[in-house]
Formats: sequence, structure tokens, C-alpha cells
Amino acid sequence: MANFNKVLLIGNLTKDPELRYTPQGTAVVNLRMAVNRKYKDKNQEWKDEVCFITVVAWDKQAETCNQYLHKGSPLFVEGRLQSRQWEDNTGAKRNVIEVRAERIQFLGGPQGSAPRQEPVAQQAAQEEVSTESTWLGENESNEDETYGTK
Repeated sequence: MANFNKVLLIGNLTKDPELRYTPQGTAVVNLRMAVNRKYKDKNQEWKDEVCFITVVAWDKQAETCNQYLHKGSPLFVEGRLQSRQWEDNTGAKRNVIEVRAERIQFLGGPQGSAPRQEPVAQQAAQEEVSTESTWLGENESNEDETYGTK
């Protein structure tokens, strides 16, 4: 039987990223996203539907998301569904389905991609942000450097 687990989302963060580190020192961030859908109902009236989703990113990708994203930031996420189970403080079994990010692309202009800093330093940082730094694939590299075409 064939299996396929792929998720593509475009939405906005509903709160600032939540960065933490595992006991081994690996960075992990939770991104709370809202994805909107507009549709017409039976009476041909426009309706809005919102889906709230947790996206989990790891390692350098987690740290970069924490640095550049904030509440309201638009982003594109490519990943897979992942479920996990645990026991809460009362001993009840809990489970959740999240999106494990494989790639995250920051959408919007430099203002939406500027690092969270003090306002004085923010303007200089915006000038340094490149489009290459906004695409965060785990297996991505700069192809020009790889093939020596720079």
C-alpha cells in the first residue's frame, strides 16, 4: 500500500515563536499558525473559515524562525504530519497532531523578515537581509557555490 505524508500551508503566525532547547542542546520552536479559507455557502454568501495549526521546526531552522518571525508574520510551510503522545501532570494520556516543518519560507517584504531587535538597530539589519536567508530548507545549500559559478 502506498503512503504519502506532505503538507503545504500558507498563513500567519498567531503569536511569537516559542523557542526552547532539548537537554542535548537541540533547538526546537513551535509556530502557531492561522490558515484562512474563503468559500461560498449554499446561499452564495461568502464565509470565512480559520484553521489553527502548530508547526514544529528544529535545529538552525528553529533558531532562524525565532530570530526573524513574530506575531502576524506571513509564511509558507512545507512539511509532514506528525503525531505524538504523552501523559500530562494528572496522568491523563494526551495526543496531538502537528506539522513537522521540512522547509519554511518567510513571505512579505524585508519589514516582515527583519530580525526582532531594538528599533535603532532594526533599520541597519533590514538592509542586510537577503532573499537567500528567507528560505530555510534542511538540505538546502547555495548552488552557485556548490558548482563554482559565483
